[in-house]
Amino acid sequence: MKEELSVFLMGEKNPYGQFFDGQSYLNTLSQNQVTIFNVTFEPGCRNFWHIHHAEKGGGQILLVTAGRGYYQEQGKEPRELHPGDVVNIPPGVKHWHGAAKDSWFAHLAIEVPAEGGSTEWCEPVDAEDYGRLK
Repeated sequence: MKEELSVFLMGEKNPYGQFFDGQSYLNTLSQNQVTIFNVTFEPGCRNFWHIHHAEKGGGQILLVTAGRGYYQEQGKEPRELHPGDVVNIPPGVKHWHGAAKDSWFAHLAIEVPAEGGSTEWCEPVDAEDYGRLK
């Protein structure tokens, strides 16, 4: 199943795995002009809350390529994601994204060029809140 998940190779175990609940995989597709990663999540895997900071520019764009997952900004309801969905994440917005409990999930993560850009990793997504998702 996972080999056929996306036209993009899954890559290796994510070196940022300490900021994820569950197993994810990372494949760097481009580091020229803009950085693009293929991120694949096993069922139930999600990243911690995090913020993409920038002095100018910045943020992230997610292009969902396979499976079913979720995206949530702090203070808002989770949004269910499916192939073809696009998520524009402005800089400075605390958020998380990841797979549904019963589905693999993959997206391309496009890093919007930034001056003074950094990622702040925060706390894990509350297990009870995640458990209430379909």
